[in-house]
Amino acid sequence: MTKIGMISLGCPKNQVDAERMLAVLDEKKYVIADCYDGADAVIINTCGFIDEAKQEAIDNILEMAQLKEDGVIKKIIVTGCLSEVYKEEIFSEMPEVDAVVGIGAIGHIDSIIERVLAGERVTDLPSKYDLPLVGGRLLTTPEYWAYLKIADGCSNRCAYCSIPYIRGDYRSVDFETVIEEAKQLAASGVKEIILIAQDTTAYGLDKYGRLRLPELLSELSGIDGIEWIRMLYCYPDKITDELLDVMKSNPKILHYIDLPLQHADDGILRRMNRHGDSAFLRDVIRRIREAMPDAVIRTTMMVGFPGEGEEEFENLADFVNEMEFDRLGCFSFSPQEGTPAFDMEDQVEESVKVRRGEIIMQDQLEIVTLKNEGKVGKTYRVLVDDYDSYTDSYSGRTYMDAPEIDGIIRFTTDKNYEPGDFADVIVIGVNEYDLIGRDIAAKNH
Repeated sequence: MTKIGMISLGCPKNQVDAERMLAVLDEKKYVIADCYDGADAVIINTCGFIDEAKQEAIDNILEMAQLKEDGVIKKIIVTGCLSEVYKEEIFSEMPEVDAVVGIGAIGHIDSIIERVLAGERVTDLPSKYDLPLVGGRLLTTPEYWAYLKIADGCSNRCAYCSIPYIRGDYRSVDFETVIEEAKQLAASGVKEIILIAQDTTAYGLDKYGRLRLPELLSELSGIDGIEWIRMLYCYPDKITDELLDVMKSNPKILHYIDLPLQHADDGILRRMNRHGDSAFLRDVIRRIREAMPDAVIRTTMMVGFPGEGEEEFENLADFVNEMEFDRLGCFSFSPQEGTPAFDMEDQVEESVKVRRGEIIMQDQLEIVTLKNEGKVGKTYRVLVDDYDSYTDSYSGRTYMDAPEIDGIIRFTTDKNYEPGDFADVIVIGVNEYDLIGRDIAAKNH
């Protein structure tokens, strides 16, 4: 039997692409390898969004190249975003690579593997718009939660972002197709679905001429078995009153909004080609919190964008401290070839970017610590993820925490839980970004 390994890097959207490839291979009776030892081929599904992601992809390719030289694996196939951008460089500079595959070719990854195993060195780079948005998936997440990709590509054209050039314009998945996939996930045991796209809130605009996310959420909430619906990658200019009304009136839709804002200085926002100014962003956050006082808002901020002087950075830092976000990630501007920001004037030194990022994250740690301390004594519904036999405790997530991104709550109990079960847990302590709790149903409570 032909044994195939998979390494998927980058964002959840990339992970869904990997799951579609795995489903194709599974249908063709390939053996999906748990380890690389003895693999006939290893697929590396790369990310190419920022320099750190590119380096991670290159490091993984080089690691597999060494395994190939050592005879541990036989063939290397590189696909994903890096293949779209650096196809010639990968083939010319990494002779160990046997195939460079564009995202539009992942639907026939099985035939590419056949050609590679037959000794051919393959380049397959069809249109990025050939990327399959529908089809089977072999989940790589735990069986009780899954991502649900409702669109691909992006049409926002932020000045720093290469995604539109890599993955094309925004295109929504058919409404009925999304619902059908969600039903299939629910039937397989998925309790939490996490909606993803480059801009989740833009869903439907390209295909139907109107924003259909509120309608989609309402329809998804009617599916039996689905208990939690979470959204990532929402944009502030599309947080409509209709969306907020649906969120606050439907108990299955978590009061969690991932709202990547990137900056808060008006001049920098204009240079970034972002929609809205700082006053607009403040108003969006106010509307969210008025509609849902328990709303958790997650954001990402970028430091060191060209033209960001001390004044512009202070405006960003003041905004972060004023808004008191529940969750915040910060990364440095990384110039991407082909984007307007790549050769903008007034580039910021790397050491300055690092210092500014550290300041933002230190401020955020203080904000989160205070917020978490305010949760002590409160009870939350927790989705159980894991059990640690060493500490005899479970870990899980509240509605406030997206998997693999946010914190956890670790709790004790005398009951037995399985991953995917729900427990009601009272918070009794704080450990920086994480919570410590006790199961209120336990006998020794």
